[in-house]
Amino acid sequence: MLSLVLPKGSLEKATLELFTAADLAVRRGSDRDYHAAVDDPRIDRVRFLRPQEIPQYVEQGLFDLGICGRDWVHETSSDVVSVTELEYSKATSNPVRIVLAVPKEMGVERGDQLPDGVRVSTEYPELTRRYFDEVGVKARIVPSYGATEAKVPDIVDAIVDVTETGSSLRKHGLKVIETLLTSRTELVANPAAYADQEKRTAMQDIALLLQGAIRARGQVLLKLNVAGADLAALLDVLPSMTSPTVTDLAKSDHKAVETVVPKRGVNTLLPRLKSAGATDILELPISKIVE
Repeated sequence: MLSLVLPKGSLEKATLELFTAADLAVRRGSDRDYHAAVDDPRIDRVRFLRPQEIPQYVEQGLFDLGICGRDWVHETSSDVVSVTELEYSKATSNPVRIVLAVPKEMGVERGDQLPDGVRVSTEYPELTRRYFDEVGVKARIVPSYGATEAKVPDIVDAIVDVTETGSSLRKHGLKVIETLLTSRTELVANPAAYADQEKRTAMQDIALLLQGAIRARGQVLLKLNVAGADLAALLDVLPSMTSPTVTDLAKSDHKAVETVVPKRGVNTLLPRLKSAGATDILELPISKIVE
């Protein structure tokens, strides 16, 4: 039913891990294969392409659905539908930023302080051009095809580049003076395909599974028993998403309690629960949380 295009390159590994967690595992002959398949009746064709190309191909209807960053949608001015944001990137769950960075010793704090003729290297020439037009600086845009930060100061005066943590920029003696765009990974759709009710339902199903897998990251299910007399004290120290589930045990005055909690902090939470009267504590992994 749906043709799907996935990003090749830095986002590839994280995307494959997410699809596997969502029970949409991508199968292909090798990591160099650009053709793939997903064992799901809603997806009948899968391709891998560079993320820079994905918004345009989705807009043109070559694919119904694709995964790319908002940065490339803006760079290519593509007319696509954002089905959902997906909170993951190459290394973290944080969004990436497209930033203007200059050498620390340059002595400028804002983009509009740069002189006319400033040389700016970037993989985002259109986004960069629009930015400098807005601030009224006549910049010389130099397209970059990798290692952008290494071109300062010998080749260019400044760069517009993507950063997730900022560590590479700092390592090269650069400081960020402007954020042009904050970008998350998105599931984007061709407008005509999204207008088709059957395809839109399938897209929303895929989005639900992906979001469920993302929400489950870093969460675990706790199941435990506690005496009825100790229940109130235990609930005082037990976190939950909404409210813990409490049921009666069949043959005692004890209660069964279960709740979802962050994995981080379980090492200190379990002893506190034990001290509050909990017994038979189970910690279980969660693959998806669908709200």
